[in-house]
Amino acid sequence: MAKKKSTNSSVSSVISKEKMEMHRIAHYTFFAGLLVAVVAGFFRNLFAPEVLVTTLVLLGFIVGLFNLTAKETQPFLIASIALMLAGIVNLGLIPGVGPYLRSILSNIVVFVVPGAILLGMKTIWKLARE
Repeated sequence: MAKKKSTNSSVSSVISKEKMEMHRIAHYTFFAGLLVAVVAGFFRNLFAPEVLVTTLVLLGFIVGLFNLTAKETQPFLIASIALMLAGIVNLGLIPGVGPYLRSILSNIVVFVVPGAILLGMKTIWKLARE
């Protein structure tokens, strides 16, 4: 009987380590996505739009799939809505820095939207099951 407990605890330990590793990968993916969004905002003409959007969407999808816990659901969705609404404002009218701010914010919105869609779908699924 004692061997079963140690086997179960070792299996749960391996699963816990795998979850921690996936969370760590998603954590680094989040920072990579933000870095890509900001750098691409400053160097707008350096990246092809198709490559940039595809990269940000894939990174956002990874973050939404692996990094968000139940505790983070509501704050993430609220922050996503705030960013999407802020993206409507025409920051390009600010002299000097406006085009860069608009570009950075647009890139961040593209990065956050896939995670918001996944999390919204998870939330709706959980509500429908109850």
